[in-house]
Amino acid sequence: MDPVAGFLGALQTERGASRHTLTAYRRDLTDFTRFVTRAGRTLGDVRADDVVSYLEHARARGLKPASIARRLAAVRGLYRHLVREEALRRDPTEHVDSPRSVRALPKTLSREAAAALVEAITGEEPRAVRDRTLLEVLYATGMRASECLGLRLEDVNLNAGYALCTGKGKKQRIVPLGDEAERCLRGYLETARPAFTRARDCGRLFVNPRGGPLSRQSLWVIVRRAAAVAGLRKKISPHVLRHSFASHLLEGKADLRAVQAMLGHADIATTQIYTHLPSDTLKRVYREAHPRAR
Repeated sequence: MDPVAGFLGALQTERGASRHTLTAYRRDLTDFTRFVTRAGRTLGDVRADDVVSYLEHARARGLKPASIARRLAAVRGLYRHLVREEALRRDPTEHVDSPRSVRALPKTLSREAAAALVEAITGEEPRAVRDRTLLEVLYATGMRASECLGLRLEDVNLNAGYALCTGKGKKQRIVPLGDEAERCLRGYLETARPAFTRARDCGRLFVNPRGGPLSRQSLWVIVRRAAAVAGLRKKISPHVLRHSFASHLLEGKADLRAVQAMLGHADIATTQIYTHLPSDTLKRVYREAHPRAR
């Protein structure tokens, strides 16, 4: 069997890797295989020097440290798999260091800007009700776009005030909804969604006017349109609402572990990035106190 195909199959069946992850790994490993072939080697006789040469080649092509690190992670994963399967005796990536990269701070909105974005879509038309509800749920729960769009009707318990979402690796977690999200969801489920599902109902919570699953592209359009209505000049993605959710919770003195659980982060270090963001309170103190702030 092709080593790459076997590795990707194991990623999918054993670790529940998403389609996007598999596509990225396949692309990176195809690039590595081509490099190795041009050097006159096969995947089975690659040495550490070959891996280092590949990383240098990627750097010479202008790839950023984060992209190079991702490619090394794919190659390292492949060889660890081959060693586990006893197809190889040694892992050539074992002593290869990953390039250091400076992690960019996540983009967030102020509390006022987030509220303006969520409340930008008004009206009683089914599409407007759906879009306002979708924005409210994203900001209220901090769910990823894929998690929110993947919600099914049975995943939402309005009486208990929570939603059950499925994250990376098909891991499930419970997230609270909040009063505003609950109110919007009740109205959406009573009026807007039934208007969309007269002929077809795919079972998803958020649907398009034909009763099918709402696409990621449609979600991006909804967020961008709301941002324009709210007068927000910078580019806003659905993920900015997730970042804002976490930042505002921590600014409100929420426990870091609780925020980690709500976001579905496997490693608390990922959640800690939000503690490095300057809060609105700190910004206000700075503007009021520093002689050069205004």
